[in-house]
Amino acid sequence: MSPLRQRLHASVGGLPGVFWTLWWGLLVNRLATFVVAFLATYLVRERGFSPAEAGRIAALFGIGQALAGPVGGALADRVGRRPTMMGGLLLAAAATGALPFATAPALLALLSFLCGLLGALVQPAMSASVADVVPSPERARAFGLIYWAVNIGLTAGLLLAAALAERSFTALFLIDAGTSLAFALIVWARVPETRPRELAPEPVLRGFGRVLSDRTFMPFLVLQLLALMVFVQWQLGLPLDMTAHGFGPSAYALLMALNCAGVVLLQPLLGPVLAGRDPARLLAAQAALIGLGFGVNALGGSLWVYAVGTALWTVGEVVGFPTASALAAELAPAELRGRYQGTYGMAWGLALTLGPLAGGELYGRGGGRLLWLACLALALLVSAGHLLAGAARRARRPGGAGEAFGG
Repeated sequence: MSPLRQRLHASVGGLPGVFWTLWWGLLVNRLATFVVAFLATYLVRERGFSPAEAGRIAALFGIGQALAGPVGGALADRVGRRPTMMGGLLLAAAATGALPFATAPALLALLSFLCGLLGALVQPAMSASVADVVPSPERARAFGLIYWAVNIGLTAGLLLAAALAERSFTALFLIDAGTSLAFALIVWARVPETRPRELAPEPVLRGFGRVLSDRTFMPFLVLQLLALMVFVQWQLGLPLDMTAHGFGPSAYALLMALNCAGVVLLQPLLGPVLAGRDPARLLAAQAALIGLGFGVNALGGSLWVYAVGTALWTVGEVVGFPTASALAAELAPAELRGRYQGTYGMAWGLALTLGPLAGGELYGRGGGRLLWLACLALALLVSAGHLLAGAARRARRPGGAGEAFGG
């Protein structure tokens, strides 16, 4: 086998067909994830809302997305991965398709919430399904490829949106609905139920009680939430700081393109290199790289500084995010995989809510320098926390307690 084929096989080979079906379905779906990006602009330009009114309605999307984690996780464990994915995708398509035809503010607010809730309902069920069919040693690589698909779809979707947004918001939302329908059809036609039949369903509240009382998982979740609060500063702190230094939207868009391209290029290269390494060290490296990536902005004023920072936190997300998803699967008992993935997914929603709040407060009090130094300090504390928690995680067998796992 040639070196190129060996590298390709190490990146994408040896994974089951069900995984690749889900991968392609997710890629199709992410080619048109437009509601989250264009909802606020649509409400202001097409419906005449003030920025504050549009912000309140758009915030309901984030609330729905945060609630989707525990709801989708409970459904995935109780009724199954397949029906949860299909139901969420079909209902999300209906809500998204109805959005451009709604005019009443109350209905727009409801549809915004439902788009966030139903669109994200698939994530914990899909992640649990990946954990069901992919052997433990390959899960980090599998979740890395999932993250790769998300970023390929996002990059292509941004190009599609650039061509359509000025012509028709209705077309954007209808295409978004169409890709959800396409993913639902793929699941219906090609994805069997993967939840092990021998597992007895755990009562919903008792199952979440077990998640919340897990003394290994919960510290991991808190540390990851703090890291994500630093990471999401690309949404608020970064554009604010760039504007303060005289850079416009085009410069910010260039950095976002650098991030997307970096993930697409690096994920298949780093995935095989990182396979089998200690998750605690990888997550510590993730936090440190994200902290350094935003911390270097304290030297801001130059586009090169922002570009170097973006490159650093891009490498951090490639190193750490697939590892975190795989670790959530490793720590979960098989009967609670959906709820563990859903709880981890909720951390993303909380970070998207708390990160801008904390970042805006710090920026308002001391400007970009205070925000970026605080990001660096918090991320380094998170990095140390992951290293300290590593022994407890290594003492957990995949899916339960017992023998060690990880390198």
